[in-house]
Amino acid sequence: QVQVVESGGGLVQAGGSLRLSCAASGVFSSINVMGWYRQAPGKQRELVASITRGGSTNYADSMKDRFTISRDNARNTVALQMNSLKAEDTDVYYCHAGSFLDYWGQGKKVTDST
Repeated sequence: QVQVVESGGGLVQAGGSLRLSCAASGVFSSINVMGWYRQAPGKQRELVASITRGGSTNYADSMKDRFTISRDNARNTVALQMNSLKAEDTDVYYCHAGSFLDYWGQGKKVTDST
């Protein structure tokens, strides 16, 4: 059974930092790409950042100077370090693991505490 489990998230003030982590298990084929997406109510899910098995990264333009994605291939984990958070970063963040199929976590909410 495939599981994609996120951790982290929560309340944060504008200008603050937060780290999201994700672990994929039960995926028997190689996970080619892992990443993070976010979705606001009533809007489409959008890419935040992704990283390939070889370490190539891709960021949304509005986040590439503030967020950093990293990955541990041996553990099938991916993390997103978010710095200089803005009010508009308040969303539900979803972990994605892509191999032969796409797998998604349940989502972690990042909320502006101000």
